[in-house]
Amino acid sequence: MTASNDVTIKSETTPALPEALCAEGETISDAQIERAISEIDDELYASPSDAEIYATIIDELVTVQDVVRYLVTIFSLSEVYVGHGTTNYWDEALELVQAVMGLQPPCDDSTLTSRLTRRERALIAKMAIARTTFRIPTPYLTHRAFFAGHQFYVDRRVIIPRSPIAELIENEFRPYLTRRPERVLDMCTGSGCIAIAIALQFEGECEVDAVDISDDALEIANMNIQNYDLEQVVTPIQSDLFDNLLPDDKYDLIVANPPYVNAEDLEAMPDEYQREPALALGSGADGLDCVRRILAQARNFLTDEGVLIVEVGNTEENLIETYPNVPFHFIELKRGGSGVFLLTADQLELCAPYFEEQLKQ
Repeated sequence: MTASNDVTIKSETTPALPEALCAEGETISDAQIERAISEIDDELYASPSDAEIYATIIDELVTVQDVVRYLVTIFSLSEVYVGHGTTNYWDEALELVQAVMGLQPPCDDSTLTSRLTRRERALIAKMAIARTTFRIPTPYLTHRAFFAGHQFYVDRRVIIPRSPIAELIENEFRPYLTRRPERVLDMCTGSGCIAIAIALQFEGECEVDAVDISDDALEIANMNIQNYDLEQVVTPIQSDLFDNLLPDDKYDLIVANPPYVNAEDLEAMPDEYQREPALALGSGADGLDCVRRILAQARNFLTDEGVLIVEVGNTEENLIETYPNVPFHFIELKRGGSGVFLLTADQLELCAPYFEEQLKQ
């Protein structure tokens, strides 16, 4: 800016220009070029400190778009892992900010241009630091996760909902069910998201039992059941798989999303997964400890026309190698995801000897 006496005034916030590496007309050496690149690299790839993150969000940023854009930068520099409800840094940042604002996705242009209060920015800064420094997944910071179009409360007592089974629920399990189920079992329910989504999809016209071994998980599931006023439809049950179920209980559909991560994969998973309950992830050396028991017992709890659907994720290959003679039908999912198989009651009965043999080994 120029004053009336033509004296140039430099703002105190204007950054100083770097010193010239050589005098005018002097030949530029390779060493000088490398030095220039190195100085830029040092800043380009340097993650800001926690104090810098806090100060920047509080003092320099104003709108939702300002903050989201900056969060994308620090998430990228910190190389946080996304996969707990989002697939990219922009959506991850936007979900964090919208949760603080009390807004539901999706986000429109008017939201992006909205100004954030200082208190909101302070909270976002604390959450951003927890996300980057401690690798805490965003849903544990916002206490919300979305599954099959519905919102659920989550904290570290439960695994974060992300099962591709949501697609099957929204399609009412067609074409695998020929009629609406009267009774459904959600095995390893966690937050209760699958059980609740099924109850909502079928408009409360089927009974759903939500089973989990963890009392902590069932407390969260019960909270979510109450939030949707489904106490008369969804029943939480503490049980180690089928152990506490009545022998004469029969279901038209059993849906299971058990722990299925093998020991090697569990060790190599990003830090964000280590923040989730270990009980909900690992299942022995090959990832099949829980699945073996489910396969051996499910037929006893299915109606004659019943269907078992199980998610095994990346353990699909181990499953096929372990049971080469079982006709698993792996469902092709249009929205992505893999490792979800189906067996009918008849198939389970036919393959019962294989399942019993595996349990004995």
